Amino acid sequence: MTRSLTAKGSNDEKCTDNRLGIGMIGDISFVTFITRPEVLFSFGLVAVVILIGVVFSRIALTGSKVFGLVSLFFGVVIVANLIMANRAISTFPGLEVSNSYVASQSFDADRAAQNDLGWVLVPEYDNVGKELRLAFTDRTGFPAAVVNLEVMVGRATEASDDTRPKFVSEAGVFVAPLDLQIGKWMMQVEAKAADGTAFRQRIDLLVRN
Repeated sequence: MTRSLTAKGSNDEKCTDNRLGIGMIGDISFVTFITRPEVLFSFGLVAVVILIGVVFSRIALTGSKVFGLVSLFFGVVIVANLIMANRAISTFPGLEVSNSYVASQSFDADRAAQNDLGWVLVPEYDNVGKELRLAFTDRTGFPAAVVNLEVMVGRATEASDDTRPKFVSEAGVFVAPLDLQIGKWMMQVEAKAADGTAFRQRIDLLVRN
C-alpha cells in the first residue's frame, strides 16, 4: 500500500527544525512496544520488587531489616534512574546544532532565501515496494532544479536507527530504496538550488502495519 506524505506548514516555518510535515503511515504494534529494552527492564524491576516484598512478608521484621529494606528500595530506584538516563543519552543526545547562537545569526536570511525559492516537497513512501520518493516542485509546478540532496531518516527519539538513503533521480522524482519498520520516524531533508540557496525541511512519518 502506498501513501502520500504531504508536508504541512507555512513558508515561514519551512526553514526551522520544527516538525513541519506529518505522514500518517500507521501505528506501532503492541508486541513491538513491549519488547523494547526499556519496557522489558521496567517489567523486570517490578518483578524484583514483588519478589522482595514476598520474601520480607514471610520473616519477622526488626529494626535492622527495616533499614535494609528501605536501603534496598532506594538503591533500586537510584540504579534504575542511572540505567535509564544512560540509555537515554546514549541513544539520543538531543543535539540539533553544535552552536545555536551561530545558527541564529543567519536564520532570518536563510528562511527568506528558502521562501523565495517557492519549492514544495511532497514525500511518498511505498510500503510494498519499500521505496521513498521525494518530489520537489518550484512555484510554477515544474520539477525543481535540486542539487546536493541529503536526507537522514531515523527514529524521533533514538540515533541508533539513523540512515541516509541514496537517491537517484527518475523523471524529476528522487527515489531511494528504504525499508521502514513499524513505528514513528522522522526525516530531515537538506538540498540546494543551482544558485546555492539552501532548502531544509523536517517531516514526521508514522509507519503502520
